[in-house]
Amino acid sequence: MTLKQYKYNGKWSEKLDKSLDSSKTLILFFGSSKKEYVQKALQEIQETYKNSIIVGASTAGEIYMDELEEESAVVSVLKFETTQIKLTTELISDTKDSFHIGERIATTLTSNDLKSIFVLSDGLNINGSQLTSGLNSVLDSSSVVSGGLAGDGANFESTWVIVNGEMKSHYVSALGFYGTSIEVESGYRGGWDKFGIQRKVTRATDNILYELDNKPALDIYKMYLGDKAKDLPSSGLLFPLELEINESNKSKTVRTILAVDEDEKSITFAGDIPEGSFVSLMKANHNRLIEGAFDASRSVNLKNYKDEEILCIAISCIGRKLVLKQKVEDELEATLENLPDNTKQIGFYSYGEISPGASGKCNLHNQTMTLTVIWEKDAPST
Repeated sequence: MTLKQYKYNGKWSEKLDKSLDSSKTLILFFGSSKKEYVQKALQEIQETYKNSIIVGASTAGEIYMDELEEESAVVSVLKFETTQIKLTTELISDTKDSFHIGERIATTLTSNDLKSIFVLSDGLNINGSQLTSGLNSVLDSSSVVSGGLAGDGANFESTWVIVNGEMKSHYVSALGFYGTSIEVESGYRGGWDKFGIQRKVTRATDNILYELDNKPALDIYKMYLGDKAKDLPSSGLLFPLELEINESNKSKTVRTILAVDEDEKSITFAGDIPEGSFVSLMKANHNRLIEGAFDASRSVNLKNYKDEEILCIAISCIGRKLVLKQKVEDELEATLENLPDNTKQIGFYSYGEISPGASGKCNLHNQTMTLTVIWEKDAPST
């Protein structure tokens, strides 16, 4: 695998290497949700890499190595030796179709030699937990599934993914990696602390939460947020929910806000909040978030790695960025501390992260740092 990376801030950090263009070349393109800032960059990528597969998404901040970029584009070009790649896209005609979209993607990409699937989705018009459930209904844990939901800063207005070379809303794109040479590993961690009492979900439909302990959910949320309530939904990113399906279940998931409805006193989250489950509000501690990023990289399995070219795709939640502020690059440095010295890192701040959970099957995570680490084993010499 040959790997090169570029930044675009009105001009490229260096000249694009046209020699890497091929049917086995993957272009990862993460850019500002403001299309006018990155339209020219995407056009030049298309013109340079006419035979390559291009995937990408809008962001709430672009990640390039250990640096945060904004209103820019970051690009990785991976030319594989033997690995096959296949792209599929799905239109999101209705959020309620999220499960079936995941099911169709998995059915399209599944194969005996499938190693991994990387998923990028519109961040506002999808139910991420239903999407991952649909993927899991077809796939087993032998295939690593990771990715994220596109971002739009703290605006929550419009996100995009790349479809046929265009930046489009209401789509999911997914890339399959095939063969015995490709290695894909993933890791994730959070780092948030609970505060307040645990409450029971007494009324909810899919990812819309109406009542906690038989009281309007939005009223309870506002009580905890105090003065910050006036800035919802963006201020809700600072106070996500920790979700337990039942009190005896040790597996916990974090959910983050996408929208609020003042009339219904409801809150829409990036993933499902099942009735009968238990939730606790969470708040951030700078050191714990940075430790979480460090632990995410430490959890990546590198036992099969030798000294090949290696890429880390870092997808972190917009909530972490808002909390860390000037310290945000500390977590980007932390992700690289446990990875090989020659690791190249690219990624973005998102509205949701997809990574395998304890079961090995993929889950939607919120407020986490998730890492997808890719390398291609060298072909044996003849």
